[in-house]
Amino acid sequence: MLGGRDGEETLMRVCLLLLAIVGGCVTPDVVSQETTRDLAPSGALRAAINFANPVLAQKSASGEAQGVSVDLARELARRLGVPVELRAYDAAGKVFGDAKTGAWDIAFIARDPQRANDVDFTEPYVIIEGGYLVPVNSPLRTIEDVDRQGVRIAVGRGSAYDLYLGRTLKQAQLVHAPTSPEAPFLFARDKLEAAAGVKQQLQMYAKDHPEVRVMDGRFMLIEQAMATPRGRPLAIRYLREFVDELKASGFVAASLAKSGQKDAAVAP
Repeated sequence: MLGGRDGEETLMRVCLLLLAIVGGCVTPDVVSQETTRDLAPSGALRAAINFANPVLAQKSASGEAQGVSVDLARELARRLGVPVELRAYDAAGKVFGDAKTGAWDIAFIARDPQRANDVDFTEPYVIIEGGYLVPVNSPLRTIEDVDRQGVRIAVGRGSAYDLYLGRTLKQAQLVHAPTSPEAPFLFARDKLEAAAGVKQQLQMYAKDHPEVRVMDGRFMLIEQAMATPRGRPLAIRYLREFVDELKASGFVAASLAKSGQKDAAVAP
């Protein structure tokens, strides 16, 4: 074994070789026991995965969980040296509803000031757009047209866009579906004027329903972030560094590409 100056020079040569090959010299992940306990107090990392948002999580034909939020959860558990338990949800509002129950340690939900009362957020790792679905012959042509008297908008209860529209709409009325994937069906069944949601999800619906169209433009940017229940200072500090690193390294971009989410943008 080399020691002293010879050992340091050998290590430097190895790092320089790695730098030339992969663009950086990466040191092993070292997470303190205190931080690991703050992130996974039960001994396993319990990750809430919202399968209602197809940009973040999907299930393969065989039923296996995949997507960027799944990849982030598994990578975090690997670094902590603990098993990961994926807790499946069908609505972001239900994920947030469990924030105080101890059902999960980390979650992947959109940043919102109302939610920030109960959870701590990282910076966003993915940015997606909130848009409107309308009948193909609707007189509503622009995003601004939607907020008018007599317009009813289907929206998933407790979603980020439900919270946002509830604060910003002046005249239009929100009609709540139990989950975001159900909002377009509520819109169609009750002949509402619009449905609100993640644009990719609305586009998937419109692809199979030629009687509707997705409006151009957006009413909001949805900042998808990692979250942990408040009162875990070491956990949120590590998560913020973790998200920044995996955006900068290309991990998030590669995960989005692998799951076919070419229209989603990595947050700056």
